[in-house]
Amino acid sequence: SAYRLCIMRKLPSVLARTLTSGTSASPGLPDMFQVRSKLRDIVGASTNWRDHVQAMQERKALHTLLAKRQEDLPPRRMKDSYLEVILPLGSQPEIREKYLNVHNSVRFGRILEDLDSLGVLICYTHTKQEMQQRSPLSIVTALVDKINLCQKIIHPDCDIKFTGNVSWVGKTSMEVKMHMLQLHDGDYSRVLDATFVMVARDPENKRPAFVNPLIPESPEEEEIFKQGELNKLKRIEFSTASLLKMAPTAEERNIVHDIFLNTLDTRQEGEGTVSFRSRKLPPNSVWMEDAKLKGLEICHPEERNIFNRIFGGFLMRKAFELGWATACSYGSSRPFIVSVDDIMFQKPVEVGSLLLLSGQVCYTEKNYIQIRVHSEVYNANTREHHTTNIFHFTFISENEVPQVVPKTYG
Repeated sequence: SAYRLCIMRKLPSVLARTLTSGTSASPGLPDMFQVRSKLRDIVGASTNWRDHVQAMQERKALHTLLAKRQEDLPPRRMKDSYLEVILPLGSQPEIREKYLNVHNSVRFGRILEDLDSLGVLICYTHTKQEMQQRSPLSIVTALVDKINLCQKIIHPDCDIKFTGNVSWVGKTSMEVKMHMLQLHDGDYSRVLDATFVMVARDPENKRPAFVNPLIPESPEEEEIFKQGELNKLKRIEFSTASLLKMAPTAEERNIVHDIFLNTLDTRQEGEGTVSFRSRKLPPNSVWMEDAKLKGLEICHPEERNIFNRIFGGFLMRKAFELGWATACSYGSSRPFIVSVDDIMFQKPVEVGSLLLLSGQVCYTEKNYIQIRVHSEVYNANTREHHTTNIFHFTFISENEVPQVVPKTYG
């Protein structure tokens, strides 16, 4: 909400002791290149792929720096992790090409990559120990809880500013709230709000590790913290309500049955043999099975993160671009992203994997299109498939779209 953004703006910047190198459009503010460079320094990651095994071996020694209990770690405040980062699209035209799409707007997939990197750096800022140059923690993205956009177009020739801080902390997980603003006529106006959940693990990224507790300092911060706790409880509740574990509710059963009845072909009624398999498509509709697109990515070393797995931001960008293409081909007009929900990172993706992406229109209403992108890795040696991520994107199309209709119960 706008009121929350207002609170974020009031939090003082602590950049002086986190990121000070370099110049940019806003003096003193780091850019995204410096964010990623800082992350490599914190972890001790190598920029050369051939050195990555040795770099990971060196990280093992950091095990001794891990806290045995959360109580042993000093508490932190929200403003301790607050960061501001610039994306100087207006003042540095040379970086514009990377962010530009064919509609002369900003590629949203690139913004997802930047949010992912910033979220990790915010968590490292929260957990930083003054005496340690390198962090023993491996901080990785567990979930994108929500991204809401309040502007259709992101301009490719105006500076962007990202702000964010840790908003809730559990034992080994942290919620991060981030905001993106764009410069117009000398003022920054809000473009999107994002909530990510990050988890801390040991130096080898094998087991959970404790993180510094968070102390809210004002009624507004207590409200933000309380919301983080509610978000966590909702996620637990949602995971237990899966159809694979629990029967659908009466309301859900009625919805499914109504769809089924509306698609039954009753022309055979005279013979008294209406078949369950005899189905017809209602007017201005598309069968769900005909509203799919698939994609394949080979995961090259270039796309690796600081832990030499495939960068979560890259996976989000590729899934978003397939989701956008699915919405575009379905609605036959340009779709605009409205929100991103519930991106779950279930399994890391190794360098060298074959990544299979499957985009599916799963719900439509007037101009709105809901897309689910399923991502899995294929192991050519074992011929096994494993789900790595599930993405949910909501788009609004320029024109009203056909209704999508499921054919099978699944």
